[in-house]
Amino acid sequence: DDILQIVEIVGNKVDVLMIPKVEGPWDIHYVDQLLAQLEAKHKVTKPILIHAILETAQGVKNVNEIAQASPRMHGMSLGPADLAASRGMKTTRVGGGHPFYGVLADAGAEGGERAFYQQDLWHYTVARMVDACMANGLKAFYGPFGDFDDDDACRAQFRNAFLQGCVGTWTLHPKQIEIAKDVFSPEVKEVLFAKRILEAMPDGSGAVLIDGKMQDDATWKQANVIVKLAKMVAS
Repeated sequence: DDILQIVEIVGNKVDVLMIPKVEGPWDIHYVDQLLAQLEAKHKVTKPILIHAILETAQGVKNVNEIAQASPRMHGMSLGPADLAASRGMKTTRVGGGHPFYGVLADAGAEGGERAFYQQDLWHYTVARMVDACMANGLKAFYGPFGDFDDDDACRAQFRNAFLQGCVGTWTLHPKQIEIAKDVFSPEVKEVLFAKRILEAMPDGSGAVLIDGKMQDDATWKQANVIVKLAKMVAS
C-alpha cells in the first residue's frame, strides 16, 4: 500500500525507494514489475530506482543475485539489528562491535594479563555487500548505529565502512550527521597524495617512486577512486 500511495501522489518527485528485508531477487522482481505498472498508470516520467536493505541471513546469502535483479537497482544498505536477530547473534546492539567479540592474545611464558582485541562483528557482511555492489555498478551504504552517547564508537564504525568501500551511511540521530559527513569525505592529505600519483602517471602506465613509495597501475586506480570521491563530495 505504501508504494501504491507514494507513486500515485509523488511519483515524479521520487528518485529511489528503499525496500526493507530483501531476501532474494524475487523481491526485487516484484517491486520492479509493480513500479513499471504504477509509473505507466500515473504517467511518471523517470524510472524510480530500488535500494535494497539487507536485514536477513537469506538476504546476505543472495546478495549478488539481488544486486543483479533489475536495472532499477541503486544500491544496498546494511540493517544490522534485524540481521543480528535473523542470524541468532547474541547482541542487543544496533550496529557497532561487542565487548566480548574478539581475540585473546596467547599466554606469555611469564604469565600476566593477556591482551584482548575487540573485533568488528560486521566486517564480513559489509565486505560481501560492497563486493556485490561494486561488481554490479551499485552503491553500498552502512546502516544505523544505535548508541547516541558514544560518538567515538559511531565514528569508528562509520570509518570502517568507509574504508571498506561504502559511500555513505544511515544516521539515527541528528548529532550523527556531522560525523557521517566528516568520515565519508576523504582526508585532504589523502586527496593531495592521490593527485600527485595521477600527475606523475597521467595515463596510469609504468611505475614511479613518490616519497619512497612505489606507485604503479594498481595504486593509480586507487588514487582515481579517492580523487573522484573528493570531487563528488565537493560538488
